[in-house]
Amino acid sequence: MVSGPAPRPARVTLSGQSVDVVPLDPGRHGQALFDLTRGHDQLWTYLFEGPFADRASFDASLHKMAASQDPLHYAIVDRASGTAVGRAALMRIEPAHRVIEVGSILFTPRLQRTRGATEAMYLMARYVFDDLGYRRYEWKCNALNEPSRVAAVRLGFTFEGIFRQHMIIKGKSRDTAWYSMIDAEWPARKARFEAWLAPDNFDAEGRQKQALSGI
Repeated sequence: MVSGPAPRPARVTLSGQSVDVVPLDPGRHGQALFDLTRGHDQLWTYLFEGPFADRASFDASLHKMAASQDPLHYAIVDRASGTAVGRAALMRIEPAHRVIEVGSILFTPRLQRTRGATEAMYLMARYVFDDLGYRRYEWKCNALNEPSRVAAVRLGFTFEGIFRQHMIIKGKSRDTAWYSMIDAEWPARKARFEAWLAPDNFDAEGRQKQALSGI
């Protein structure tokens, strides 16, 4: 018998070695996120919003995100500089079934392919499973979004199939690829994350010695 509903996620700070995952704050994070995404329209290809013509429209979207409870948006902040370098959300929150999704992920070029990018996903998964006690953690993306699909598998999610004509996004039909991680799998996934994130897995220049997929 499964116990009652899980707690809803809160606006908490998740502290890591390279990054912190913190509640999205337009006043604190807006300038950096605007500056680091400007001129990179490809970042918005598979997101529901953007690209933005000006700072005013960017800020309006960010304020809407910050006020939302579901999705519940977080900024990813580089610890060394204190700069917001990305964002992500916990969404489609179903406490009664203990199911939750990570999505609305935006990694700026400064965060992409860094230790912090992987650590941010680890921190959010650890919060979902260890602190909140969810049973199922989902990752969904446009079926055409190959980088996201590769990332899901690398992070330990299992592919479950394609939902055909699942959405209409920016006037285009979207087939959605579904992935999940469940609580029974989490201890092994957690150990793999922590082995990869360990300082001795990186050389003096910060390059990984062993890939996450190889652990």
